[in-house]
This record gives sequence, structure tokens and C-alpha cells, in this order.
Amino acid sequence: MKTLLCLLPLCSLALASAEGANGFKKIQLTEYFWAEGATYGDFNKDGKMDIVYGPYWWEGPDFKKQHTYADASKTSAVTSADGTKKTIPGFKGALGTENEYSKNFFAFAHDFNGDGWSDILILGFPGEASIWFENPKGKEGAWSQHVAIDVTDNESPNFLDLTGDGKPEIVCSSGGYYGYAEPDPADPTAKWKWHNISPKGGWQRFTHGLGIGDVNGDKRLDIIEKDGWWEQPASLSEDPVWKKHEAKFGSGGAQMFAYDVNGDGKNDVITSLEAHGHGVAWFEQTTDGWNQHLISGTKPEENPDGVVITQPHALALIDMNGDGLKDIVTGKRFWAHGPKGDAAPDAAPTLYWFELKRDAAGAASFKAHLVDDASGVGTQVVAGDINGDKKPDIVVGNKRGAFVFLSE
Repeated sequence: MKTLLCLLPLCSLALASAEGANGFKKIQLTEYFWAEGATYGDFNKDGKMDIVYGPYWWEGPDFKKQHTYADASKTSAVTSADGTKKTIPGFKGALGTENEYSKNFFAFAHDFNGDGWSDILILGFPGEASIWFENPKGKEGAWSQHVAIDVTDNESPNFLDLTGDGKPEIVCSSGGYYGYAEPDPADPTAKWKWHNISPKGGWQRFTHGLGIGDVNGDKRLDIIEKDGWWEQPASLSEDPVWKKHEAKFGSGGAQMFAYDVNGDGKNDVITSLEAHGHGVAWFEQTTDGWNQHLISGTKPEENPDGVVITQPHALALIDMNGDGLKDIVTGKRFWAHGPKGDAAPDAAPTLYWFELKRDAAGAASFKAHLVDDASGVGTQVVAGDINGDKKPDIVVGNKRGAFVFLSE
């Protein structure tokens, strides 16, 4: 790895802060494009949540002090809209007029070696390796890196406890199979063990849509994809093939969730319908199959608040207002395929949360709340209590940089 330097022109600290915008304080950590995802974790053991995006992490609670943990030597020559040419840190993004892809699509925080310090897991460009970076316990400089798996396919892989053993796994497809990878507790630096849960299929690096949730209510987490869901068996001994239940949940979205939207005791499926097009919906589980309920579509009249979201390439599910019902956080992925690709590439990069409401009869609806119209999402959007005030905050990383939205 190259020597890590932090030259003043290249190290963008908290660039902007807007108080009280739409109920959130907006903090932009950097305007440079390093990754399509970001997350939070306590990396210096001070009891405060920090933010990681690309090769950097920022200390909470004010996110002004920046640290470099990985190679940050990448620069790009860009031409701005007015014809000005310059060289910037990171990859080509909103500061230029051309498209480029980062090598960093998802970030997660977890203590992999059990030393009490949170490490960083990065899922890279689809089809490439997943790598975890070992926290040096407060020392500055490059963190040691370890390959978890060589091939991480699907554009919405996840990292959570799928098997119920109390330890999270990488859930994705790899080499044409759906499955999961788990580390060796005896040697966390070794490559992780891969488990197929499906027969070999046509799933590849750019397959869209993947989720984890208990679809059938048996207390075991299942794997959801756009063409159905895979039922986790009672025993995972000897890696059995999971039973597939055919269904159609859109044409390929982003993160997918199993959640009882209407309170009838059956978990439904929440998903975006097309990651590079339009549509966010929930599919009601009935005795006869799945009924689609559109939350946001291709036209303003398809949403009670007139909201249309293009390229909804990332979703999170969390109770945003403390009413006991989980809400949806999503938005527009900015320039997924560049300034001329996909649906409305130059539309405002909006970020919303959709508030779940139920009426006396149990009918469900979603109320749209705009968080911001100058950030959007990446392939990942993360929500959780970052500043310890018991209210969910939002973290975004994409081609416009990195943002924190603190709930007020």
C-alpha cells in the first residue's frame, strides 16, 4: 500500500452545515467522490459514533477531525460545467462532467478479531473482493487489510446475522449462486467460508435486488430477491439447498425487507421496483400470493404527496419518528450511470423518509417527508442513532460526497 498522506488541498473536512433543514441538521463531510456508501461506528473507543466513507473516517460528534485508514492516493482530472479543468482527490463525480465508478460500494463496522475495537468492512465494486480493515487501536496510518471473499456479486449485498448464531455474515451471490460467507472465529484474518443456498443460476455481479427477512414467520431469516424468496431450512448442516418460493417483486431494485406493513400478522415485502428507473412499493402477503401497493411511481399522481423518485438504488427500514412502526428511507442515486444515463439523471438528488401510517381498519399508507434535495443516496443509505439522542439519523455516501443528517 502507498504511503498515506493528508495534504491540506486534498483533505476536505466538514464543508457545510445547515441547521434545521426539514427537521435535520445537514453536515457535508466532503464534496469528493470516494464511495457509493458510508456508515457509522465507534472507531476510537470514545463512546461517540464516527463516520466512515471511502478511505477516511471522521470523529464524532462534530465530524471535523478526519483520519485516513486506507489508500487515498487516487486523483482524477475533471472538467467542470463551465469548462474549467482541475485535478481532484478521488473519482470523477459531481465536480466534473464525466462518469466513473469507485471501488467502494458498501461500508460496515464490526469487531472482526474480538479485540474490542471496531474494524471496517468494505464491499467493493460488484464482482470484486470484499475486504475488512483491521483497527490499529488508536494508532494513525494505514489499517491492515484482509480479504474476506474474492467475489461479491449483486448490487445490494448485505452484512448481518443471517444464520442466527449471533455473528453477521456477508449475504450476496457469488459465482452464480446465492449464499453467505462467514469468518473463521479461530482465524478471523483467513478468507471466509462460502455457503451456497441455491442451485447455480444466472445471477451475476450486476444483478439487482436482495434482501433478508423472515417472510413466513418461522423465526428464521430468509433471502429475498426480485423473483421470489428462499426459505431458510430448520438446519443448515451440510449446506442444504433452500426452498425457493416464486414471486415477482419488481424488475430489480435495491435492498429488500420483510416487514408487516399493514399489521395483519404476515410479513410483507418492501422494495424499489427498478434501481435505475422508477418505483418504490410494498407487496402485501395474502393467502393467494402478493398484492403490489405502489408508494412512489412514475407519475406525481401515483403518490399522495406528488413525489416521484428516480433511480431508488438504496433503501433503509427504521422507525424514524418513534411511533413503533418502521418507515422507509430512500432517494435518488445521483448519476448511477453518469449525467446521461438512466431515468432523469439531472433531476434533483432527493432524499426522503416515508412515514408508515395505519388507519383504524388496518389499511396502510406512507407519508413522504423530504430530508434534502441536494444529496440523494448511493447504493447504500444508512439510518441509526449517531449522536445518542435516541432519534435516527441518516448517512449518505455517493458521487456528491458524504453527508450526515442529524435528526432534530
